[in-house]
Order: sequence, then C-alpha cells, then structure tokens
Amino acid sequence: MAAPHPKYTPDEIDAKVDEYFASHPDKPTVTGLALFLGFESRQSLYDYQKRDESSYRVKRAISRIEEVHEQRLYEAQATGSIFWLKNRGWSDKSEIDHTTKGDKLPMPIWVGKADE
Repeated sequence: MAAPHPKYTPDEIDAKVDEYFASHPDKPTVTGLALFLGFESRQSLYDYQKRDESSYRVKRAISRIEEVHEQRLYEAQATGSIFWLKNRGWSDKSEIDHTTKGDKLPMPIWVGKADE
C-alpha cells in the first residue's frame, strides 16, 4: 500500500514551498522539494499536483525550479540545465513546414517520353 500524501491547506503549501526555496536558493530540485514537503518521491509530488486544490501551487513551485535552470542558460556551464529543460519538454530545435501545412507531398508524375 502506498504511503498517504501529506495534507496541506493552500496557504500551508505556499508557506512550505517558500521555506524550501529560502533554504535552497541556488540549487532547488523537484526531488528536494518533494522530500521537503514530506512526499516519498518526486512522482508522489506529481501525483499530488493532479488534485484540483493543489494543482496550481505545485505547478508554480516546479516552475520556480524551471526558472532557475532557465537563468543558468546564461552561464558558461549550462549543460546540466539544458539537459533538465529538455527532459521537461523544452527543445533546442524547431521544425518549420513552409510548403505543405503538414500534408504529405504528392508523388511526382512524370509526363514525357521514356528516354528523356
């Protein structure tokens, strides 16, 4: 049986998240936040995020961690943050379809003599 999630009021979550960031200003992590809040894992925190009453607050806390990694992109040694952001859905490439709007290109039809 899975361990029960901690129970917080919205104000308690906000206060605990602020306390976590105050104690980890330079290196916050999702796992660190989850453990600080009393969850058994980051997955438990993600599960807790699915609850209507806490969804906004957990998403905002994770966004605060994401912001730290975004800021590190301006530093010389940003490899770890790039890796973290890519695992969160970021991409360093863009693909633009200028011609077909997503449709497949038709097969070309050759009209002419066979020896041309």
